[in-house]
Amino acid sequence: MIAQQIRTPFTDLVGVPHPVVQTGMGWVSGPRLVSGTAEAGGLGILASATMTFEELEKAIVETKNRTDKPFGVNLRADAGDAPARCQLLIEHGVKVASFALAPKPELIAKLKEHDIVVMPSIGAAKHAKKVAAWGADAVMVQGGEGGGHTGAIPTTLLLPTVLDAVDIPVIAAGGFFDGRGLAAALSYGAAGVGMGTRFLLTQDSAVPDAVKQLYLEKGLTDTVVTAKVDGMPHRMLRTELVESLEETSAVRRLGPTARRTLEFKKSSGMSWAELLKDGRAMKKAQGRTLGQMALAANTPTMLRAGLVEGDTSAGVLASGQVVGVIDDLPTCEELIDRIVVQAAEELRRGSSYLV
Repeated sequence: MIAQQIRTPFTDLVGVPHPVVQTGMGWVSGPRLVSGTAEAGGLGILASATMTFEELEKAIVETKNRTDKPFGVNLRADAGDAPARCQLLIEHGVKVASFALAPKPELIAKLKEHDIVVMPSIGAAKHAKKVAAWGADAVMVQGGEGGGHTGAIPTTLLLPTVLDAVDIPVIAAGGFFDGRGLAAALSYGAAGVGMGTRFLLTQDSAVPDAVKQLYLEKGLTDTVVTAKVDGMPHRMLRTELVESLEETSAVRRLGPTARRTLEFKKSSGMSWAELLKDGRAMKKAQGRTLGQMALAANTPTMLRAGLVEGDTSAGVLASGQVVGVIDDLPTCEELIDRIVVQAAEELRRGSSYLV
C-alpha cells in the first residue's frame, strides 16, 4: 500500500486509510471484490439484495476470512427480513451498514448501539436531512451519471445541495473513476467518493472477462436510462436486448416478466406470501405503482444473466456513464493507489493557486 494518505471525517469514522468506497452492486460486490478493496485501503461493500439470508452470512464469513480490514454490507431497508439481516451484521462485527433506502429510526438506533456505522444512500437534500435527524452517521449521494437505479440530477448539482443540508460526512457517487474526481469531490466538501462501474472493471471483480471487454468497448454515449426493465429509471449499457425492450409494449413484456418472477422466486427461496409481503413493503417505501411492482423481479434475474452468466442476449448490464472513459482492468490495489496519488497531486496543485 502506498505511503500517501488522505484523511477525512469519513476515513476516521470507518477506520480505513483512503476515502474511496466500492459500492454495493448486485451480483458484482461479492467477497473477492470487497476484500480486495478493503486490503487496498478502501471501504468495500457487499451487495446483499441479491443474496438469501444464508448466502449473506456465508459471504460475510468468507470476506472476514479474506481480510481483517473494515468492510460494509448494503441492505434493503424495506426487505421483510431487514431486522434479521441487521442482527447478522451485529453478530459478525461488520463495520458499516449501507442502505439503498432510508432505514427506520429504530433500526438505525439498534445498529449504532453496536458501533455499526449507518450510511444510507439518498437522492435529494431533504432525504439527507431526514436520515441525519434519525441518527445516520454518513450519507452517500449518487448523481444521474451513476449506474443502476438513478435520478436525473447530475452529481455536480446534487452534491452541493446535500452538503449544505447536513453536517455529517457525505460520500459523492456518480461519475467518479480517478484521482481528479476524488480531488474535486473533496474540494466540494465531500468526505470521499463512491464508485461502482470503476470497481466492476477490475481484476478482482468476478464479472466474466468477456462481459468486462464489452464494457471497455463502450463510449460516453453508450448507456441509456430506461424504466422498461423494472419500472424505475435504471442506467445500463445499450445492448440489443435493451434496445428491444425500449421498443416492446407492456403487453408483450408480460410473459417474460412472469417467467422472470418465477425464476426469482426459485433462486431467492421465498414463498409467494413472502414475495407479496416484500412487494407491499417496496410499494410503500418507494411509492411504486402496481405496474412497476409487476416488473420488480426483472432486475435481479436479468442482471444475473448478464453479470454472472455472461449472457448479454438475455441479461442487462448496469453501468455508469464513466464506462466511456475507462480503458483498463487494474487490481483494486493498483486502482486505489493511483487514485489517491493523483488526488493528492491535484489538491497540491490547486492549493498552489492561493496567494
